Amino acid sequence: MTDVQESAESSPTPEGASVEEARVAVVIEDEDDIRSLLSVVLAQAGFEVHGAADGAAGVELVRAHSPLVTTLDVNMPGMDGFETAKRIRAISSTYIVMLSARTEEIDALQGLEAGADDYVAKPFRPRELRARIDAMLRRPRHHLTTSPASAPGGDEPADSWLEHRGLRLNVGTRIVEVDDAGIDLTRSEFDLLADLLAAGRRVRAKSDLALMLRGDPFAGNSYVSDSDARAIEVHMANLRRKLGESPSQPRWIETVRGVGYRLTA
Repeated sequence: MTDVQESAESSPTPEGASVEEARVAVVIEDEDDIRSLLSVVLAQAGFEVHGAADGAAGVELVRAHSPLVTTLDVNMPGMDGFETAKRIRAISSTYIVMLSARTEEIDALQGLEAGADDYVAKPFRPRELRARIDAMLRRPRHHLTTSPASAPGGDEPADSWLEHRGLRLNVGTRIVEVDDAGIDLTRSEFDLLADLLAAGRRVRAKSDLALMLRGDPFAGNSYVSDSDARAIEVHMANLRRKLGESPSQPRWIETVRGVGYRLTA
C-alpha cells in the first residue's frame, strides 16, 4: 500500500470554495490506517474532519455536521458504500468522493448513480486526491445575465435566475424549481444544469462538461476518457429523472447525438 502511504502536503484553500460553507469533512472508512491517512490529508487542506468506521455511523456524522466533502469507502461490512451514498444523498448535498479497490467501469458508474461526485481507485496518492477535491471546490461561478445588478466583490446577486420553459435556477442560492416546485439536486447535477442553462442553445460537449466538473473548464487539451464521458451520461440521466423529463420528448434538455447536450428551442 505504498501509494496510499505517500505523505500529504498542505496547500491554501481552493480559490472557488465558498466562504459561507464551513470546511468540514467526513471520512467513512472501515480500515483504521486509511481512515487516519484521509483525516490527515483533509486536515492539512484546512478541514475539520470527523471519521466513522461504518456506513450507518457515517450517515449520522453527515446529518450532524453538514460536511462540505465526504469520502466514502465502497467495501464496508454491513451497509456498503453504494447504499451509504444513497442515504447521504437523501439528507445532504455534500460532495461525495468514493474510494474503492474495485476499478471496473461498472463499479464507478454504480457509484455515480448512487449519488457520488467522483470515484477514486485504491491505492490512491494523497496528492492526487487533494487535487481532485480542490478541483471540485474550484468549479466556476456561472455568469448570469438575467439581472444588471451585481453584488459586492463581483459575486452574482442572490436574486439572479436562469430560466427556461418553467425551469428556474439560482446560482447564488443553489435553488432549482420546476413550475414553482423545488427540486433537490446533487452538486454535480446542479453544476451541469447551470452550465447548460448558461450556454443556451450552444451545444456543450460531454468532454467540456467533464472538464467543467473537474474545475478545469478551459483546459482544451486535457484528456477526457470514455469513462469520464459515460459519467456525464449518468449524471444527466439522474438529472432528467429528477426533473421528470423524457429523453425522447425533452422539455428542457435535448441530446445532440455523438456530441453532447443543449437546451431545447
